[in-house]
Amino acid sequence: MNRLTTSWGTFPLTRFPEDPRDALRAWDASDEYLLRHLAEAETDLSGTVAVVGDRWGALVTALAARHPAELVQIGDSYLGRRATAANLARSGAAPEAVRLLTTQDFPPARVDVLLVRVPKSLGLLEDQLHRLAPAVHEGTVVVGTGMVKDIHTSTLRLFERILGPTRTSLAVKKARLIHCTPDASLDRGGNPWPYRYELPADVPVVAGRTVVNQAGVFCADRLDIGTRFFLRHLPGNLGRARVVDLGCGNGVVGLAVALAEPDAELVFADESYQAVASAEENFRAHGGAGRTAEFLVGDGMADLAAESMDLVLNNPPFHSHQATTDRTARRMFTDARRVLRPGGELWVVGNRHLGYHVTLRRIFGSCEVIAGDPKFVVLRAVKGAGRAARG
Repeated sequence: MNRLTTSWGTFPLTRFPEDPRDALRAWDASDEYLLRHLAEAETDLSGTVAVVGDRWGALVTALAARHPAELVQIGDSYLGRRATAANLARSGAAPEAVRLLTTQDFPPARVDVLLVRVPKSLGLLEDQLHRLAPAVHEGTVVVGTGMVKDIHTSTLRLFERILGPTRTSLAVKKARLIHCTPDASLDRGGNPWPYRYELPADVPVVAGRTVVNQAGVFCADRLDIGTRFFLRHLPGNLGRARVVDLGCGNGVVGLAVALAEPDAELVFADESYQAVASAEENFRAHGGAGRTAEFLVGDGMADLAAESMDLVLNNPPFHSHQATTDRTARRMFTDARRVLRPGGELWVVGNRHLGYHVTLRRIFGSCEVIAGDPKFVVLRAVKGAGRAARG
């Protein structure tokens, strides 16, 4: 556990799920820069303060010590939400000190201080600025923050176009602030999100269908090439199998299974509220009249019972925010082994160079290559097919 020191106190912070071996902190230099600026500028924090994209709750945990009239966190990550709740409790903040909203919730009607952690996704930033613009007034203090590598001309143009005149600070420890002066007279146009596109004609089952992507969902404007490859090599003849589309994104993989296997039971799971909302809308539109499925926003498949599923389909991410790591994939594979019945299967698509076969053999005891090309590979691991490692 690391401690963030601010002008308002020192706060012990961790990511979620907590792992003593994880060296990554729950904040970075851009969080520190923003908090220092607010203190030095003696920003009035007595009104409604909204914090967007606060990854692990570092900002709202520190700001709760200032006791705003209303402190709101808006985020897309379930894991970030859990980290925030834990960090607030650890700091001694009252449970009602911060209102935790998802990106799918209605934002506050009026915001006096708007703080924005610049996300990796420009689309998510655009969507959130559009959603919050009606709450911003002439006196609202608007400050964005991010690492220099994440703040581009396109980032500044979004603030300028949607909220008002924008300028940036000097860089400090490779972090930068964005200062924006709200302009109520702007013609900001409509919010282009969610985005819709037609699936290509060369993929099985779902070809030509129009799908929706909420802002921030991976490959929001097209079918990514890994999923395209996976769709060509999905298992068949599933009967009444219980199937999980794990890390479902917009749910195209699970939708393809639902259409090809009318008796299969589908679960769509992701830690992103935007992703699960997209998957649910696509299933409702194309899954067939009267067809039902389960939609889970959570920590992988933590809410599913052990040995309750027959098949898990997974296109795992190989990054956690800006950090490139296989930690998320390893947790997904381990969780898959827990929820699969004996003989149940995990099918994974991934970049060939990531070497997921090594991890799968360690967890399941065996791994088979189903298909591959120079870039991607589809792997199958069967629970009970080999001697799995313990722990």
